[in-house]
Amino acid sequence: MAYITHARPHSFFERIGDFFMSLYKSIDLAASANLRIAQMEKLNAKSDEELAKMGLRREDIIRHVFRDIYHI
Repeated sequence: MAYITHARPHSFFERIGDFFMSLYKSIDLAASANLRIAQMEKLNAKSDEELAKMGLRREDIIRHVFRDIYHI
């Protein structure tokens, strides 16, 4: 029985492109994490009364900040 593959080896330029794409994704992920941490610090600095006006409790801050990527 014969096996046929249509995979072709990546060229040098494709490999360089893949490297830079993975670097870009890593930087984007780090920037996103920094924004979330800043938002958490901003909410933690608020008083319980201010959080209550926003409809949040202190224990719900993490859930609120990560609500778009984690469904807790």
